[in-house]
Amino acid sequence: MLVEEQIVEQLSQPVVRVEGLRKVYSLGDSEVIALAGIDLEIRAGEFIAVMGPSGSGKSTFMQITGLLDNPTDGHYYFEGTDVSRLDGDARADIRSRRLGFVFQAYNLLPRTSALENVELPMVYAGVPAAERARIAHEKMGIVGVAHLAQHHPNQMSGGQQQRVAIARSLVNNPGLILADEPTGALDTKTSEDVMRIFRELNEQQGITIMLVTHEPDIAAHAKRIVTFRDGHVVSDHDKTEVAA
Repeated sequence: MLVEEQIVEQLSQPVVRVEGLRKVYSLGDSEVIALAGIDLEIRAGEFIAVMGPSGSGKSTFMQITGLLDNPTDGHYYFEGTDVSRLDGDARADIRSRRLGFVFQAYNLLPRTSALENVELPMVYAGVPAAERARIAHEKMGIVGVAHLAQHHPNQMSGGQQQRVAIARSLVNNPGLILADEPTGALDTKTSEDVMRIFRELNEQQGITIMLVTHEPDIAAHAKRIVTFRDGHVVSDHDKTEVAA
């Protein structure tokens, strides 16, 4: 029974929980407070959009949540583990196993096929070649680009490249996908198509997604919108609670 209780407790943990999270950057003799003591939780299965003007702290929050930076003070718990002060190797290990990333610039290797780009996280994780190809084809099928497996980035549209990037973010079955301005380089129609994919991943597969954007129409696709300003959370609107 004790083991069962531990499993239930682990599953009930928020994917992300930050307490008193502060980030201060030194610029010469002055300091810039990017995050001024944030308390926030992201639960499993949520689709959350983080908004705010330039300098609001949203990008810093994304960097810390993605284990690309450490906070100055406070605690960050990822899937129940305090990861606030982990060293670079430990952060890299969690990033490769439990986090998926989607960026505005796609970040695909130009001389590599779409399939090989999707396989890349698994190469670093030591997954055998046959298994890598199987998983990559599966994830590319989910986002509708399996037919582009042998295409290179310069043979694909921006929307297709972003779909490939989304497939790549899925291959390690992440506990959280972080999408940083994923539609920033796309036209309106293609942006809607990409956001539909994120909604389907969230609603049909229960994948937890945190999206950073400055565009209200893109944020509107999320189920919860958190707004940052001057390093503080100034609003937290959960549309599912309103609907309930």
